[in-house]
Amino acid sequence: MERALRAMRAELTNHGVQELRTPEEVDAVLGKKEGTALVVVNSVCGCAAGAARPGVVEALKTSPVLPDHITTVFAGQDKEATARAREYFKGFAPSSPSVWLLKDGEVVFKLERHQIEHRSASDIAADIRTAFQKHCNRAGVATA
Repeated sequence: MERALRAMRAELTNHGVQELRTPEEVDAVLGKKEGTALVVVNSVCGCAAGAARPGVVEALKTSPVLPDHITTVFAGQDKEATARAREYFKGFAPSSPSVWLLKDGEVVFKLERHQIEHRSASDIAADIRTAFQKHCNRAGVATA
């Protein structure tokens, strides 16, 4: 199982996503409440593999703007870090997988599991890119 988990983690971290594995690491990034932060709540489920992770990667590779911080926690694996990250999503039920964009500490965009299931990675990427364009200003990869 650890081998599979490494591959699931690497699917994001190989594309510049910072893995937050402890509550302290979560607080170091999200506790500042300045700028924009993407938080991907990773999961072992099929919709994470088929849509969420590939959609996030596609958005990161193709968006002209990116969040200041691009992070992930792994639900069911790094339980304390995931619980701490969820404290920053006030008013929302836990969802795995999910994608969150915070601006100055407030949730400005979310994709929860029910918004990920049965959708393509390209559709997920389009939603994330739209959110980046609305809320972020750090230069990303220029699209052709």
